[in-house]
Amino acid sequence: MIEDELPPEQTGPAVWAGPEMAARRDWIEPLSAEDIAEIEAAAAPLAGGNADIAVLSADAFLLPTLAPRLARIRAEVLRGRGFALLRGLPVDRWPLRLSATAFYGLGLHLGNPVSQNAAGHVLGHVKDLGLRSDDPRVRIYQTAERQTFHTDSCDIVGLLCLQTAREGGDSALVSSGQLWNDLRRRAPHLARLLLQPLATDRRGEVPPGEAPFFSIPVFNWHEGLLSAIYQRQYIDSAQRFPDAPRLTPAHIDALNLLDALTDDPTLHFLMRLERGDIQLVNNHALLHDRTAFTDAPEPERRRHLLRLWLAPADARPLPPVFAQRYGSVVPGRRGGVAPRDGRLVAPLQV
Repeated sequence: MIEDELPPEQTGPAVWAGPEMAARRDWIEPLSAEDIAEIEAAAAPLAGGNADIAVLSADAFLLPTLAPRLARIRAEVLRGRGFALLRGLPVDRWPLRLSATAFYGLGLHLGNPVSQNAAGHVLGHVKDLGLRSDDPRVRIYQTAERQTFHTDSCDIVGLLCLQTAREGGDSALVSSGQLWNDLRRRAPHLARLLLQPLATDRRGEVPPGEAPFFSIPVFNWHEGLLSAIYQRQYIDSAQRFPDAPRLTPAHIDALNLLDALTDDPTLHFLMRLERGDIQLVNNHALLHDRTAFTDAPEPERRRHLLRLWLAPADARPLPPVFAQRYGSVVPGRRGGVAPRDGRLVAPLQV
C-alpha cells in the first residue's frame, strides 16, 4: 500500500486544528511594565547613539530578567505549538529607531538574524509598495495582495506590527503536520508527489553559480521530523524557466488539494496583529498567510510591519536538500538570501 511508503501520521503539540487553537490564549505572552522597562533600558542607549543595528549581538542587549522567558518562548516555537505572540511593545510612543532596536534586540535572544534579500537586509519592512505579484521580480510581501499560505526561508520568522491596515491584513496560521495527516488520509498517491523535489522560483534573488530556482520537496521527512517548505505562486512561476522540471497534471492536483486544505477554516485560524504585537512562527512546522488589505490614504497610517528571519542554534535538523535554499543546514548559520556584497544592513526605511 502507498500509505506504508509514506512518513507516518504526525502527532505532538505542533499538530493542531485552527478553531481549537483560536479558542486558546496560552500562545499570547503579555509584556508587563517591568518587561517594557527592561527592554527600553537595553534599547534606548543604542538607539540614542545611532548604533548600527545590523552588528548588534545578544551580549550588547542584556535582558537579565526577560532572557529566561524568551528562552522558554523560543523552545515553544521550536518544539511546541510552533508559534507565539508577544503583546504590548509600546510602538505608539516610541520612535521608529527605538522600536526597531528593541525588536532586533529581542530577536537576538531567539536566534541569529539572517539576510532577507540580496541587499543584505536583516531588518525587513512589510508594506505595500504599490507593486503586483504577477511581476516575477516582486515578492508578495511588497504588495497589498493576499499572500496565500507559505513558509519563509528561515527557521523562525518574527513580525512586529507598527501600524495596522484600514481593512484586512489578518495573519493566518495552519499546522503543516495537520495538513500532512489530511493529505495522507484523503489522497496518499498525491501526498507521495509532494515528497518529490519541485522547482520554486527565487524571484530574481539568485546566489552566484546557482539556478534561478531551487528544487526541494514540499514535505521533507528527516530524522523523524516532517519539515515543510512552500510558496505556491513561486512554484507556478518557476515553470517560466525552460530547464525547471515540468509540473505534471498529477503534481497540480496535489498542489491544488494542499491549497484547498490550507484554506479550510477547520484547519487554519486567523489573528489580527495589534500595534506592538510580535508574532513568532516556526517555518518548518507551520505555514502562514496574510489576507489582502486596504490602507488608509495617510502615509503614517498605512500598514507597516518589521520582519526578522532568525536562525536559532538549537533549531531542528534539516535534510541536506535544504542547502539549496538555506545555503547551509547548520543550525544557527542557515537560511536567508546571500547578500550580493556580503554586508548586512538594517534599514529604518524601505
